[in-house]
Amino acid sequence: MAKKPMKRAERLEVVYPESRWKVLRQLREKAVQLMEALDRCHLRSIVHGSIARGDVSETSDIDVFLPSPPSSFVIESVLERSGFRVNQRTVVQATPFYALKGYIGLDEPASLSFPLVKLRQVEKDFYRFGGEATLSTLKEGKRVLGVDKRLMLIEPTKQGHIESAVVGREEEVANLLGVSLNTVLDRVHALLRRDEVGRTGVFIERELVPDETFEQAMKKLADQNPAVRRRTRTNRK
Repeated sequence: MAKKPMKRAERLEVVYPESRWKVLRQLREKAVQLMEALDRCHLRSIVHGSIARGDVSETSDIDVFLPSPPSSFVIESVLERSGFRVNQRTVVQATPFYALKGYIGLDEPASLSFPLVKLRQVEKDFYRFGGEATLSTLKEGKRVLGVDKRLMLIEPTKQGHIESAVVGREEEVANLLGVSLNTVLDRVHALLRRDEVGRTGVFIERELVPDETFEQAMKKLADQNPAVRRRTRTNRK
């Protein structure tokens, strides 16, 4: 069941049982393996979401993101040489105004994503809003501030975390996270709307065929769809 946004104002301290710490260690170990493989080839990556914040569950996924990727051929070559098995390759555009991204599904609960066009600042801030951690952050055992899908700010503690509602505190949360107020307002609007009308799906989601590159798939989509074409123009500016 999807987590619903929360609008309560109180702060709640959550203490993790050992089982939760164990899940966090296991997920972070797998994330480090993937990020180290990328790092050896000078591909900087981050992991975002609950693994960065620490508030994981048994169903948490490993979401690794490459903010400034080279060609998709380089990324896929690194994964192949490092022994990672790819089981899905998809081009996704969440809305007509958001950047196209490549998603590579891997074995285990892991995925690697990367932008296919230049990201706007609000799109870059999306990852910091939810909590983002670098390879060094994971190796040092650190956790970061971030907001979960319930619109609760997660503040890590030695025992677990403290959570508090974002709604009504948007400016304060923006300052704490180091993102723009527009980013926080945008995410609050999107998650509250999803709660009201349900998940509406994404604008474009197309799985690649064998031997097709992400760049080829994006060009085909741009030839067919004006909204995609508009976003691809940002790469030429």
